[in-house]
Amino acid sequence: MDVRKVLNALDKRNFKGFCVKDETELIALLDRLIPEHSVVGASDSVTLQETGVLDFLRSGNYHFLDKHREGIGPAEKKQLYLQYFSADTFLCSTNALTKDGVLYNIDGSGNRMAPVIYGPRQVIIVAGINKLVRNGRQAKRRVRHHAAPRDAKRLSCDTPCVELGRCTDCDSPDRICNVFTAITGQLIKDRIKVILVGKSLGY
Repeated sequence: MDVRKVLNALDKRNFKGFCVKDETELIALLDRLIPEHSVVGASDSVTLQETGVLDFLRSGNYHFLDKHREGIGPAEKKQLYLQYFSADTFLCSTNALTKDGVLYNIDGSGNRMAPVIYGPRQVIIVAGINKLVRNGRQAKRRVRHHAAPRDAKRLSCDTPCVELGRCTDCDSPDRICNVFTAITGQLIKDRIKVILVGKSLGY
């Protein structure tokens, strides 16, 4: 898939698209995009872990709302989720990105996508090229039958998809396929920035 066409499609939807070769270029770009001393939040993301973004935020000169640190309890974590809405920057990944620039995601409770949709001054989405799909049909299939079962397994959920490797639209209490979103554009130009990394990352 022609990444330049994807970046152009993102621009037409008022997103700002970037493409970097690897983790080194990614961190250098984040260093330029995120002002020092700013308040930064980040979702639970295999992509952010694999690329070293979380370690970069911890070691940088930021006020990092770190939900990932050891010993944090559910009550404190919930408070951080609420603080994400007033953060200067929020980082996460995406489950699928279509060639015409639409972001598709699935969440258990919505705490990842809620601040993407509204709140933080800047949202930065980091995604490997494995997240690129041709259209909405492929995006929905990828989200439900690829990304969600693998994330459920990572989280040790008691759901059929963990064993089967595909979504069965179950009614399990551990179900993480509760909130589906398709973000087709932004009113505030360049508020959401999408950084494509030239390798396979996350689910």
